[in-house]
Amino acid sequence: MQSVAVSGKLICNGQPAAGVKLKLYEKEFILDSLLASGSTDQFGTFRLTGYRREISTIDPKLNIYHTCNYGGLCYKKVGITIPDSYISRGKTPAKTYDIGTLNLANKYNGMTTDCLN
Repeated sequence: MQSVAVSGKLICNGQPAAGVKLKLYEKEFILDSLLASGSTDQFGTFRLTGYRREISTIDPKLNIYHTCNYGGLCYKKVGITIPDSYISRGKTPAKTYDIGTLNLANKYNGMTTDCLN
């Protein structure tokens, strides 16, 4: 059993990005496995934790789905890989990966559009 936790704050044009959809996944070869999901609070902050039984080391990533400065029908998706040093044994994470404050108005490498989140 392995676990992971991630936290941070999301803003859009200097204001808290409340209600932004977040999903914590374990990257797989064919279809990623959902570990946890949630959304930011009124201040744009969040914390997600998840765990999974896996023989090899899990490969967690956080997906952020937002509409900051975007008027399309779908969402902009930002993916953040969580370093292996933040993976813990057991169901309870020993430490939390803090992504800091992320401005969703910026463009990020690997940003895509997602309609099926």
